[in-house]
Amino acid sequence: MGILQELLKDIPVPKMAKVKVKFDDAKIDDLDFVLMEKMQREQVVKSIKPGMEIAVAVGSRGLDRIIELTVVTVKFLKSLGAKPFIVPSMGSHGGATAEGQRAVLEHLGITKEAVGAEIRSSMEVVEVGRLANGLPVYVDKFALQADGIVVINRVKPHTAFRGPVESGIMKMISIGLGKQKGAEACHQMGFKHMAENVPAMAKVIMEKTPFLFGVATVENAFDKIAIVEVLTPDEVIAKEPDLQKKAKSLLPKLFFDQLDVLVIDEIGKNISGDGMDPNITGRYPTPYATGGPDVNKMVVLDVTPQSEGNANGVGTADFTTQRLLDKMDREGTYANGLTSTVVAPTKIATTLPNDKMAFQAAVKTCNILNFNDVKLVRIKNTLVLSEIEVSEGLLEYVRSHPNMEQITDLNEISFDEKGNLF
Repeated sequence: MGILQELLKDIPVPKMAKVKVKFDDAKIDDLDFVLMEKMQREQVVKSIKPGMEIAVAVGSRGLDRIIELTVVTVKFLKSLGAKPFIVPSMGSHGGATAEGQRAVLEHLGITKEAVGAEIRSSMEVVEVGRLANGLPVYVDKFALQADGIVVINRVKPHTAFRGPVESGIMKMISIGLGKQKGAEACHQMGFKHMAENVPAMAKVIMEKTPFLFGVATVENAFDKIAIVEVLTPDEVIAKEPDLQKKAKSLLPKLFFDQLDVLVIDEIGKNISGDGMDPNITGRYPTPYATGGPDVNKMVVLDVTPQSEGNANGVGTADFTTQRLLDKMDREGTYANGLTSTVVAPTKIATTLPNDKMAFQAAVKTCNILNFNDVKLVRIKNTLVLSEIEVSEGLLEYVRSHPNMEQITDLNEISFDEKGNLF
């Protein structure tokens, strides 16, 4: 028996009960009608003239109904005689190549045939100004050549900084349309200054380019569109902070202030840019964001196939498994940190041979007197929170909470002969 097996052999893995978690699920059903109605406002319509070539900026994240949002926007612009085309707006994503960014859009279903507008993809940018601190401000060359620019994006909390404006229309303008050079410039001074630099860059771009409007969505806890707004340049500045507040209020969450152990079955870039959403786990890649539960020890067990080995986020956990490490593309993961300048999440957590030992290691080190009283939560990933598993030490709290309901008895966790979860 090895030293790790010897240290962990007597550490109990708690029995777990399934718990149903309730969130606000209100959503927009007739998106075509609602969005088109908001676009028909006079201040939006009068900004568009027949014959205008208009760049419609679409990004790389998995927005709910992104194809429909794009189709309706293109249809609206065409109805006024404009000639819309699609510009990938995703910073350095897609391998920071024109072909890669086109491929990312196609993977999302954004093709000429699907949305009725051609895609013009380039990594070439033009500097349109500088901030007072000296940072250059860049814009995609195709967008800059157009007669108008429209941006589509979701407004949501960022995972590495806090401010009135985080992820949303202004970030899409400043970092998305700035391509690799814009993303690099905005990250240059670190996330400590991102709350000032993102809106400052966006304001420069809106002043120096023919920016027309932004289509902003806010999603509910189930990643369905709950709010959609069409914002003129002045409204982007005035209203995006309120949309950010609404996004935070609708965010799914773990309704626990403190946990001894949090186990996450899988992380991945298809789940969050950070592999797992820090707004859920309470573990942030920088000291400039806060919120979520206080978790003593965190475990990640695997990485999704869709992440293609990018295990960014594993470094924010305390423990992981050899299985995850075997799937990890270190070069791709480390490139993520070099681009964002945040490298703590790309480190490799303490690695155990199998799932059972990862559970035991977390319980052993969570700093409680009686391991049988451990307050442990297990989730599939940070996108799936409507059903979770909790240990016996949390059941009394669950029963008293209006958003949670126990739906099974306590049961042993099943591991196979190799010590991995079934």
